[in-house]
Parts: sequence; C-alpha cells; structure tokens
Amino acid sequence: MNVRDWLANLSRRERQLTYAAAGLAGVLLLYLVLVLPFQSASHRVAARLEKKTADLAYLRQAAPRLSAAKGGAAADSTESIVVLVDRTARAAGLGGALRDQSPTGQGVRLRIEGAPFDVVVAWLGTLQSQYGVAIQAAMINGVSPGVVNANLTLTRPSG
Repeated sequence: MNVRDWLANLSRRERQLTYAAAGLAGVLLLYLVLVLPFQSASHRVAARLEKKTADLAYLRQAAPRLSAAKGGAAADSTESIVVLVDRTARAAGLGGALRDQSPTGQGVRLRIEGAPFDVVVAWLGTLQSQYGVAIQAAMINGVSPGVVNANLTLTRPSG
C-alpha cells in the first residue's frame, strides 16, 4: 500500500490533520536546516567580535607601557647610530670586543674581536627589532669554538 492509498482511506478530518502535521514538520525542518546554523554562526561571530574588541581596548591601554619598556629614551631617534651601537654593545657585554667604530653616512662600520657568537647574534637581533638598525654587510669568522671576529656595517634609515 502506498501513501496515496493510505491517505485516501483516511477520513477528511484525519487527512487535514496529517497535512497540517506534515506542513509543521516541513517548517521545522527548514528552520533546523536554514535558520539555526545562521543563528549559531551569528552568535559565534558576535562573541569573536566582542573578544577582539576587548583585546583591542587592552592593547590600546597597554601601548604606552609597552612603548616605554621597549626603550624609552634609548629608542630616541636623535641618538646617533655610533652612540647607539656603542651603548647597546656595552650593555650586551661586547664592550671589550668592540673595535674600530667609524661612521659611514647613515651607518657605522665596526669590528668585533674575540666575542661569543651567541652574544653577537642576540645583540644584532636587539638592534634590528628594537632600534630598526639593519645589517648592510657582515663578515663573521670563527676564532675558536663559539668565539668569533666580525666586520659589520650597520645602518639605520632616517625618518
């Protein structure tokens, strides 16, 4: 027996009730398939936006403290690159290894002798990340395990 035969055998009232139930089931199915996913996605997007807004507010509040901690007066753009290199090299423990500093236009040429390789690399990374100093040229030679001599040309773009 197929569905048409089954419906034909029902009384008029039962058929109307069956059609109404099928219509309600169809509407519920459409709601579950089409509307509910968009609502939950909308709630996720709203929650994500709220979190990002809170993060932005925190970063705006923390920016002055982070800027001051990054270098304060040390990041002063009026400080000569020769002075900056000398000061940061001494702070990194390279003061005794620093030799032959000479200014070159917007940069400085220097020689480092007998310095720990790890310290030299960390110092160059700090110069680049915190002060915008770029390595224009570098020649590093190993003296003994972990100890190097280096000829460097460093520049800091003006602006």
